[in-house]
Amino acid sequence: MNKAEEFEELRPLLFSIAYRILGSVSEAEDAVQETWLRFDGSTTRPTSVKGFLSATVTRIAIDVLRSARVRRETYVGTWLPEPLLSDPYQDPARSAELADSVSMAALLLLERLSPLERSVFVLREVFGFGFDDIASTVGRSEAACRQLLVRARRHMEAGRPRFEADREERQELARRFFDALREGDVAGLRDLLAADVQLVGDGGGKAPQLARAVVGAEQVARLLGSVYPLLARIEVTCEPHEVNGQPGAIFRDRDGKVLHTLALDVLDGQIQTIRSVINPDKLGHLGPVADAWAIDGEVKRTRRQRG
Repeated sequence: MNKAEEFEELRPLLFSIAYRILGSVSEAEDAVQETWLRFDGSTTRPTSVKGFLSATVTRIAIDVLRSARVRRETYVGTWLPEPLLSDPYQDPARSAELADSVSMAALLLLERLSPLERSVFVLREVFGFGFDDIASTVGRSEAACRQLLVRARRHMEAGRPRFEADREERQELARRFFDALREGDVAGLRDLLAADVQLVGDGGGKAPQLARAVVGAEQVARLLGSVYPLLARIEVTCEPHEVNGQPGAIFRDRDGKVLHTLALDVLDGQIQTIRSVINPDKLGHLGPVADAWAIDGEVKRTRRQRG
């Protein structure tokens, strides 16, 4: 294979590494493109192309993450990862680790780690790289990398339990949730929600957003049950779709443009967290983006007319 063919074969792996380190589709794609430019411009052939490219994309992602963290400190409202509809990298031997690590809950836990801890955790726990390769990638000794991994594991394991493994059960609960959502069935929604469920939204100050997280089954059910029937009246549609490996949906306006995504965390037969991304900057990779402010105005007019 020539350089371009070798790179394209490894592109899914490179993107998946970068996305887990950065939590951003656009930044991960940029990191992969920069990796290609460095590989294409190199005059020597690495002993291991996979090792060289994985190390390069990781180092680029670490640098990007350090600057991104400064921006996230001044982010308006709650920051959530950019929604990912499908992970391009597939490895049956590590499918459980891959699916768990791409969830929004896991990515938010990774945000608590330092860039080095995050990178070591992703390379070792998710992709199974050896400590010798990790050490050369991040510029630390193998012993130091082992310590970074210990600290990272401690933070991750303390943060949350793993999601239920029964995919069919999660999908069935999601189906019932979205049916109740379309119908404005508050009681039906409440029955599916954990008592301490949280509804979290990310508008980034560029779209209508919740002032803060809404907590509690009653409050969340009433809010969702009042808003989504109004969206349906103005022809906003709900398209069930996995979001970051978890049950979710894409909502589109009457022209098919993306309004926002919802992702559901399911545990013990109940929905624990609902995360909505409506920031238009985080939706462009999914297709043309709707004008959320215009839709918000239309919803308010519809509510007044009904009232």
